Amino acid sequence: MVGDGHRTAGTPLRAAQDEAGAPPGIWKGRGLAALGLAAGDVVTERQAELLLGEGRHPDADRIERELLAAGESPARARQATVLGRPIEHNRSPKTEKAKERTPWLAMDLVFRAPSTAHIAWALAGDETRLVLELCQDIARDKTLAWLEESVAQIRWGSGGKHRKPIRDGLIVAVFRHYESRAAESKPLLHDHAVVSIRARRPDGTWGNLSADTMLAHIVAADTLYTLLFMEEVSARLGWAWEPREVTPGHRPVMEIAGIDQRLIGWQSTRRQQIEDALPVLTAKYEERQGHAPGERAGYALACQAADQTRPPKRTELLSLTELRERWRASAIRAYGADVVNGLARRARAAAAAVWARVRPVVDIALAAVDTVAVVYVMRGAFARHHLLAEARRHLSYALRGRPHDPGLDEQIVQAAIDDHTRPVGRGRRMTADLRALYPRDTENQAALRPLTRNRTAPPYERARLAADALAARVRVARRAERLGSRPRPYAVAVPAASRSHPRPFRAGRKDGRLLEPETGVDAVEKTRRTFEAAVRLAAKLQDGKRERAVSHGSRTQPAPATGQPSRTQQPGTQHTPGRTAGGAA
Repeated sequence: MVGDGHRTAGTPLRAAQDEAGAPPGIWKGRGLAALGLAAGDVVTERQAELLLGEGRHPDADRIERELLAAGESPARARQATVLGRPIEHNRSPKTEKAKERTPWLAMDLVFRAPSTAHIAWALAGDETRLVLELCQDIARDKTLAWLEESVAQIRWGSGGKHRKPIRDGLIVAVFRHYESRAAESKPLLHDHAVVSIRARRPDGTWGNLSADTMLAHIVAADTLYTLLFMEEVSARLGWAWEPREVTPGHRPVMEIAGIDQRLIGWQSTRRQQIEDALPVLTAKYEERQGHAPGERAGYALACQAADQTRPPKRTELLSLTELRERWRASAIRAYGADVVNGLARRARAAAAAVWARVRPVVDIALAAVDTVAVVYVMRGAFARHHLLAEARRHLSYALRGRPHDPGLDEQIVQAAIDDHTRPVGRGRRMTADLRALYPRDTENQAALRPLTRNRTAPPYERARLAADALAARVRVARRAERLGSRPRPYAVAVPAASRSHPRPFRAGRKDGRLLEPETGVDAVEKTRRTFEAAVRLAAKLQDGKRERAVSHGSRTQPAPATGQPSRTQQPGTQHTPGRTAGGAA
């Protein structure tokens, strides 16, 4: 509640927050109305103690006083303020098992933007900082709204066997932090959304959220937050996004185009500490187990490295203004004033090159194939929320910050389930329908099957190869059926000013290499010099196409407007984006 500062005994909460430069927490969620609170109200210390520490009404003191004045006993007055089962039940002597329980009263969801967004927020002007904070607010609130509308369930009965959607909504206390835990504080704009476990059942009584349902959808929430944050930044600042591979063979992350990549190393000191500790833990694991760690073991080792290298919290109290001045001075000393002062200008210039290069089309059919292939290779058996998370990664890479139509991610998932999956087991899990995905001819089948079975390559690398091979087969089938001259109901166009093809993944430097060439000032100038020539060439090609159509007796396409080349939207194959550096974790 006071950021990374220390609060001395007896210091009021608001005073400690002011000293630490941390803003006060605010309430969010549609469930606040049932408690007499409103979204945006400040989280007081006593409210947090009652709701998040004892599972009671945040205004329990007033309710108890009124009931005692009306003649109620102290026990009944206290019971009236408890939301659901009191935490004293866990210390009941009735069962031995109850004595061992620790009450779980809230879960902490952390909303963290990609690294380049922290850099721009810390080093750009105040206007840019406020816009990025607004983008953070909007993306976070929309993600929380999706969780309470589509995910959150209330449970009751033995083992939580009865589950229904919550009646009102979630009750969330949001606390904003500005910096990381690094020994030398670095910018890290992130929000802690502390979700109360208490919610109302359909009959109006209070109970506990189904925590496993919330946690199962946490990756889908992560990808949704990142997608929404990218769209808000692009709409309000005119910036675009491009993929960056952090670890070879693993999912790439999306970063703001045009921001000097050296600044990521300046900002991500904690990542470097973890990467330095990870090889030692990996070597010990291989010596103990006799083989290299898989995906789950690798993730567990990374968590262990993060715990071992976690530094203590900073004791020096600084305001946000003082922190920003310190960050700017540190970045200027490391990379020069031109790199820092021209950050926003270069990001806008780089966005023009990205928009001119990446086509603004999402092909639902190809996106569904891509999503199923990646999730199948990575997981084998999967659930709907796994497909949803991958579909949102696909949209992040395909659109690069352009807005997407509401429900487009669900359309991709439904197409994938209907056309390319089959149920497996007794639960709601499924797997890829190989007869629908694999080609019928033996030669292509023999080339594709090893991609899903080769355990020497990283899982995501195999997933990308399989997805690209399947997408190529779909394109070949379309050309064979002469779909080039027919309308494409499966293609969804989004606003943009380009008809260029997306560039494929390319190899580069091992550490933090871009999957596409970094967009800089030189690239933008070159694009500007060649753009007019490209437009003239496109117009000549279109005129030649119409002349050939007339000479062969085909119906002539209507001429474009004066000065504008005609466009033919064609579905393009988009690569699946990777796990973001931030999000709801």
